[in-house]
Amino acid sequence: MDKSSDRFLEQKRRSFWLKHLHQWHWISSAICLVGMLLFAATGITLNHAAQIEARPHVVSKEGQLPPDLIRELEQGGGAEKAPLPAAVRQWLRSEFSVPVGEQPAEWSADEIYLSLPRPGGDAWLSVDLPDGAVRYESTDRGWISYFNDLHKGRNTGEAWKWFIDVFAIACLVFCVTGFFLLHMHARNRPVTWPMVALGVAVPLFLALVFIH
Repeated sequence: MDKSSDRFLEQKRRSFWLKHLHQWHWISSAICLVGMLLFAATGITLNHAAQIEARPHVVSKEGQLPPDLIRELEQGGGAEKAPLPAAVRQWLRSEFSVPVGEQPAEWSADEIYLSLPRPGGDAWLSVDLPDGAVRYESTDRGWISYFNDLHKGRNTGEAWKWFIDVFAIACLVFCVTGFFLLHMHARNRPVTWPMVALGVAVPLFLALVFIH
Protein backbone atom coordinates (compact mmCIF):
# COMPACT_ATOMS: atom_id res chain seq x y z
CA MET A 1 0.00 0.00 0.00
CA ASP A 2 2.83 2.39 0.84
CA LYS A 3 4.63 1.64 -2.40
CA SER A 4 1.50 2.21 -4.46
CA SER A 5 0.83 5.43 -2.55
CA ASP A 6 4.37 6.65 -3.14
CA ARG A 7 4.08 5.74 -6.81
CA PHE A 8 0.81 7.63 -7.04
CA LEU A 9 2.32 10.72 -5.40
CA GLU A 10 5.35 10.53 -7.69
CA GLN A 11 3.13 10.30 -10.77
CA LYS A 12 1.04 13.19 -9.49
CA ARG A 13 4.12 15.36 -9.00
CA ARG A 14 5.42 14.36 -12.43
CA SER A 15 2.09 15.21 -14.05
CA PHE A 16 2.05 18.58 -12.26
CA TRP A 17 5.52 19.55 -13.46
CA LEU A 18 4.98 18.18 -16.96
CA LYS A 19 1.78 20.20 -17.29
CA HIS A 20 3.37 23.47 -16.19
CA LEU A 21 6.64 22.95 -18.05
CA HIS A 22 4.78 22.16 -21.26
CA GLN A 23 2.59 25.23 -20.74
CA TRP A 24 5.52 27.61 -20.24
CA HIS A 25 7.45 25.90 -23.03
CA TRP A 26 4.75 26.43 -25.66
CA ILE A 27 3.92 29.96 -24.46
CA SER A 28 7.58 31.04 -24.64
CA SER A 29 8.02 29.33 -28.01
CA ALA A 30 4.98 31.19 -29.38
CA ILE A 31 6.33 34.53 -28.12
CA CYS A 32 9.81 34.08 -29.57
CA LEU A 33 8.92 32.10 -32.73
CA VAL A 34 9.08 34.98 -35.24
CA GLY A 35 12.06 36.53 -33.45
CA MET A 36 13.93 33.21 -33.54
CA LEU A 37 13.33 32.92 -37.29
CA LEU A 38 14.51 36.52 -37.81
CA PHE A 39 17.65 36.16 -35.71
CA ALA A 40 18.51 32.75 -37.18
CA ALA A 41 18.15 34.01 -40.77
CA THR A 42 20.12 37.20 -40.10
CA GLY A 43 22.77 35.14 -38.31
CA ILE A 44 23.41 33.47 -41.68
CA THR A 45 23.44 36.78 -43.60
CA LEU A 46 25.78 38.37 -41.05
CA ASN A 47 28.09 35.36 -41.15
CA HIS A 48 28.31 35.71 -44.94
CA ALA A 49 28.21 39.51 -45.15
CA ALA A 50 31.40 39.60 -47.23
CA GLN A 51 29.83 37.33 -49.87
CA ILE A 52 26.54 39.25 -50.07
CA GLU A 53 26.95 42.19 -52.41
CA ALA A 54 25.32 45.41 -51.28
CA ARG A 55 24.51 48.23 -53.67
CA PRO A 56 23.81 51.38 -51.65
CA HIS A 57 21.21 53.74 -53.07
CA VAL A 58 22.09 57.38 -52.39
CA VAL A 59 19.58 60.23 -52.56
CA SER A 60 20.72 63.87 -52.32
CA LYS A 61 18.53 66.94 -51.93
CA GLU A 62 19.22 70.65 -51.65
CA GLY A 63 17.06 73.55 -50.65
CA GLN A 64 16.89 77.02 -49.16
CA LEU A 65 15.38 77.91 -45.81
CA PRO A 66 13.00 80.89 -45.75
CA PRO A 67 14.42 84.07 -44.14
CA ASP A 68 12.20 83.83 -41.05
CA LEU A 69 13.48 80.30 -40.30
CA ILE A 70 17.08 81.43 -40.80
CA ARG A 71 16.54 84.16 -38.21
CA GLU A 72 15.03 81.61 -35.83
CA LEU A 73 18.09 79.41 -36.19
CA GLU A 74 20.45 82.33 -35.59
CA GLN A 75 18.57 83.25 -32.43
CA GLY A 76 18.63 79.69 -31.08
CA GLY A 77 22.28 78.87 -31.68
CA GLY A 78 23.56 79.21 -28.12
CA ALA A 79 24.13 75.52 -27.39
CA GLU A 80 26.60 73.19 -29.08
CA LYS A 81 23.99 70.41 -29.22
CA ALA A 82 20.26 71.06 -29.37
CA PRO A 83 17.26 69.94 -31.44
CA LEU A 84 16.18 71.93 -34.46
CA PRO A 85 13.27 74.33 -33.84
CA ALA A 86 9.82 72.87 -34.45
CA ALA A 87 9.16 75.24 -37.37
CA VAL A 88 12.36 74.10 -39.11
CA ARG A 89 11.48 70.45 -38.54
CA GLN A 90 8.06 71.06 -40.05
CA TRP A 91 9.62 72.76 -43.09
CA LEU A 92 11.99 69.84 -43.62
CA ARG A 93 9.11 67.39 -43.41
CA SER A 94 7.02 69.27 -45.97
CA GLU A 95 9.83 70.24 -48.39
CA PHE A 96 12.20 67.26 -48.15
CA SER A 97 9.87 64.58 -46.74
CA VAL A 98 12.44 64.13 -43.99
CA PRO A 99 10.99 63.30 -40.56
CA VAL A 100 13.34 64.98 -38.08
CA GLY A 101 12.62 64.28 -34.44
CA GLU A 102 14.00 65.98 -31.38
CA GLN A 103 17.44 64.38 -31.57
CA PRO A 104 20.16 66.94 -30.92
CA ALA A 105 21.97 68.56 -33.84
CA GLU A 106 25.53 69.88 -33.73
CA TRP A 107 25.55 73.68 -33.79
CA SER A 108 28.51 75.84 -34.76
CA ALA A 109 28.93 79.45 -35.86
CA ASP A 110 28.59 78.68 -39.57
CA GLU A 111 26.78 75.33 -39.79
CA ILE A 112 24.19 73.07 -38.20
CA TYR A 113 24.81 69.35 -38.75
CA LEU A 114 22.34 66.58 -37.93
CA SER A 115 23.12 62.88 -38.22
CA LEU A 116 20.12 60.66 -39.00
CA PRO A 117 21.26 57.03 -38.78
CA ARG A 118 18.72 54.23 -39.16
CA PRO A 119 18.68 50.44 -39.67
CA GLY A 120 19.92 49.55 -43.13
CA GLY A 121 21.16 53.01 -43.97
CA ASP A 122 22.38 56.41 -42.90
CA ALA A 123 21.47 60.01 -43.55
CA TRP A 124 22.72 63.47 -42.66
CA LEU A 125 21.45 67.00 -42.92
CA SER A 126 23.37 70.28 -42.85
CA VAL A 127 22.25 73.90 -42.77
CA ASP A 128 24.74 76.61 -43.69
CA LEU A 129 24.58 79.79 -41.66
CA PRO A 130 23.78 82.53 -42.30
CA ASP A 131 22.62 81.88 -45.91
CA GLY A 132 20.26 78.99 -44.98
CA ALA A 133 21.40 76.53 -47.68
CA VAL A 134 20.16 73.04 -46.78
CA ARG A 135 21.81 69.82 -47.93
CA TYR A 136 20.46 66.36 -47.25
CA GLU A 137 21.86 62.96 -48.19
CA SER A 138 20.34 59.55 -47.52
CA THR A 139 21.97 56.14 -48.11
CA ASP A 140 19.88 52.97 -48.29
CA ARG A 141 21.88 49.71 -48.17
CA GLY A 142 18.95 47.39 -48.85
CA TRP A 143 16.66 45.10 -46.91
CA ILE A 144 19.36 42.56 -45.97
CA SER A 145 21.33 45.33 -44.29
CA TYR A 146 18.10 46.51 -42.64
CA PHE A 147 17.43 43.11 -41.04
CA ASN A 148 21.10 42.69 -40.13
CA ASP A 149 20.93 45.97 -38.22
CA LEU A 150 17.78 44.76 -36.45
CA HIS A 151 19.79 41.70 -35.40
CA LYS A 152 22.55 43.92 -33.98
CA GLY A 153 20.17 46.52 -32.52
CA ARG A 154 21.99 49.21 -34.54
CA ASN A 155 20.18 52.55 -34.62
CA THR A 156 16.87 50.88 -33.78
CA GLY A 157 15.59 53.03 -30.91
CA GLU A 158 14.31 52.24 -27.45
CA ALA A 159 11.23 50.24 -28.49
CA TRP A 160 13.32 47.67 -30.38
CA LYS A 161 15.81 47.43 -27.50
CA TRP A 162 12.91 46.57 -25.19
CA PHE A 163 11.70 43.98 -27.71
CA ILE A 164 15.15 42.35 -27.76
CA ASP A 165 15.13 42.16 -23.95
CA VAL A 166 11.66 40.57 -23.87
CA PHE A 167 12.61 38.22 -26.70
CA ALA A 168 15.80 37.17 -24.86
CA ILE A 169 13.82 36.43 -21.67
CA ALA A 170 11.32 34.36 -23.68
CA CYS A 171 14.22 32.42 -25.24
CA LEU A 172 15.67 31.74 -21.79
CA VAL A 173 12.31 30.45 -20.55
CA PHE A 174 12.00 28.32 -23.69
CA CYS A 175 15.48 26.81 -23.22
CA VAL A 176 15.20 26.25 -19.45
CA THR A 177 11.79 24.60 -19.68
CA GLY A 178 13.09 22.55 -22.60
CA PHE A 179 16.03 21.39 -20.46
CA PHE A 180 13.74 20.23 -17.65
CA LEU A 181 11.45 18.49 -20.14
CA LEU A 182 14.50 16.67 -21.50
CA HIS A 183 15.38 15.68 -17.94
CA MET A 184 11.89 14.32 -17.27
CA HIS A 185 11.78 12.32 -20.53
CA ALA A 186 15.44 11.21 -20.51
CA ARG A 187 14.64 7.94 -18.74
CA ASN A 188 12.71 6.73 -21.79
CA ARG A 189 15.03 8.37 -24.32
CA PRO A 190 18.61 7.16 -23.72
CA VAL A 191 20.05 9.33 -26.49
CA THR A 192 18.95 12.55 -24.73
CA TRP A 193 22.07 13.36 -22.72
CA PRO A 194 24.57 12.24 -25.39
CA MET A 195 22.85 14.68 -27.77
CA VAL A 196 22.99 17.45 -25.17
CA ALA A 197 26.67 16.69 -24.55
CA LEU A 198 27.30 16.83 -28.30
CA GLY A 199 25.63 20.24 -28.44
CA VAL A 200 28.08 21.45 -25.78
CA ALA A 201 31.16 19.69 -27.10
CA VAL A 202 30.99 20.80 -30.76
CA PRO A 203 31.04 24.60 -30.22
CA LEU A 204 33.52 24.21 -27.35
CA PHE A 205 35.86 22.18 -29.57
CA LEU A 206 35.57 24.65 -32.45
CA ALA A 207 36.23 27.61 -30.13
CA LEU A 208 39.29 26.02 -28.51
CA VAL A 209 40.87 24.55 -31.65
CA PHE A 210 39.98 26.90 -34.51
CA ILE A 211 39.50 30.32 -32.88
CA HIS A 212 42.71 32.09 -31.89
